[in-house]
Amino acid sequence: MKKLVVLTGAGISAESGIKTFRDADGLWENHRIEEVATPYAWEQNPKLVLEFYNQRRKQLHEVNPNDAHNALARLEKNFDVQIITQNVDDLHERAGSTNVLHLHGELKKVRSTADPSLIFTLDGWELKWGDLCPKGSQLRPHIVWFGEEVPNIIPAAALVRNADILLVIGTSLLVYPAAGLMYNAPDSIPKYLIDPKAEADRSVRNLTVIREKATIGMSQLMNMLRNGNSQPTVDS
Repeated sequence: MKKLVVLTGAGISAESGIKTFRDADGLWENHRIEEVATPYAWEQNPKLVLEFYNQRRKQLHEVNPNDAHNALARLEKNFDVQIITQNVDDLHERAGSTNVLHLHGELKKVRSTADPSLIFTLDGWELKWGDLCPKGSQLRPHIVWFGEEVPNIIPAAALVRNADILLVIGTSLLVYPAAGLMYNAPDSIPKYLIDPKAEADRSVRNLTVIREKATIGMSQLMNMLRNGNSQPTVDS
C-alpha cells in the first residue's frame, strides 16, 4: 500500500461547527489568544483558561465528523493513511481514522503541571481548579499553547519525508512549525492542497491546488483518485 500522509488544519473541523480563532475579528470566542492560549495566560488567570477549554470540550460533544473526515477514514481501504492534525478535537478518530498524530495536543486529555509525561483522558468535559494529578499538582489542558514547543513536530516531519502522496487540507499554512511540514516531502511525490484560500507555491513540485472547502475538495480529490490520476483506484 502506498503511504498517504495527510496534514489537516482548522478548516476541516470548521465545517463540523468548530470555530477557529483566525476569524476576521481576531478573537477566539470573544477572547484574545494571549488571554487563553499561552503559558502567560495560565500563570495570570488559570481559572479563565480552564473555563475556556471546558467550553471548547462542551462544544466538541455537540458536533460530529463531516464528509471530509469520513472520506479520509475511507481512504484506509486503499492507502496506508497517516494523519497529522493541527486540530485538538477528536473528529478524525470518531470518523474512523486509526493513525492520527496530534501536533497541538488533544482537547479531551489533560496533563500534570509537575510532570508533562503524566497525561490522562478527561472523564466528561469539565476540568476544575483543584483537580490534581496523582503527584498532587494541578491538571492543565493537554494543549500546546502559543510559545510552547511542539514535541510531535519531529515524528510528523519523518512521516512526511517517507510519504508516497501528501495531502494538505483545511489549513492556511500560516502557523509554524506545522506550516513547514510540506517542504519535508520528496519533490517527486504528488501533493494536493485543499483550501478555499490556497495559493500555488512554485517552490513545491508536483502540487495540485484545489480551492474549495474541505468537504467539496475531498469529494473532488476522491474522484481524481478514482479516475486514475496516476494513483491507485479509491473506493468511495
